[in-house]
Amino acid sequence: MDKSSINAYFHSLFEIQEETVEKITDTFVHFELKANGILLNKDEVSTKTFFLEKGYVRSYILNEDNEEITTHIYVAPCFVNDFVSFFRQEPVKEIYQTITDCSFWETGLENVQYNFHNIPEFREFSRLLFVLNYYSIHDRLIEMASQKASTRYFNLMKKHPDIFQHVPLKVIASYLGIKDSSLSRIRRDIHKI
Repeated sequence: MDKSSINAYFHSLFEIQEETVEKITDTFVHFELKANGILLNKDEVSTKTFFLEKGYVRSYILNEDNEEITTHIYVAPCFVNDFVSFFRQEPVKEIYQTITDCSFWETGLENVQYNFHNIPEFREFSRLLFVLNYYSIHDRLIEMASQKASTRYFNLMKKHPDIFQHVPLKVIASYLGIKDSSLSRIRRDIHKI
């Protein structure tokens, strides 16, 4: 299988030799998952890390009223994982589900640990990945606490305009922390402008 997409992702984050990238991605195996497939289930321990080559994935929880609350929407290309579960070998607290048909590359914890200890560039890549993930989570936390729903909607449209063609509106509403009806109202008000 052609690993050009995962290799390009490594190159997009920092300067790295092609042969080093090939060494890192050597153990990655390709697989596909249809829409609404479960990538990681709640209470499962994550033993693999996933690179999303094509498609959309969401993570979500069930609140006390048994409603689905979307915590994150992953847009390819990116890594998808519960990193706390993966590195600490603790149960996953969310459900990771494909929104569309998806194409992935996966590798196991032992391969990641080997790369950490033997490939300095992989350590640098991992550090960057953790920083980017932390920034994304921190940014979202601040947005949810400080911005109106309409501002969060505009920000999502600016960052990922394609998301609205591939992700159901109820998932987007949940991710924005609002009800479907509120999202419909925001969208209706925009079209009036």
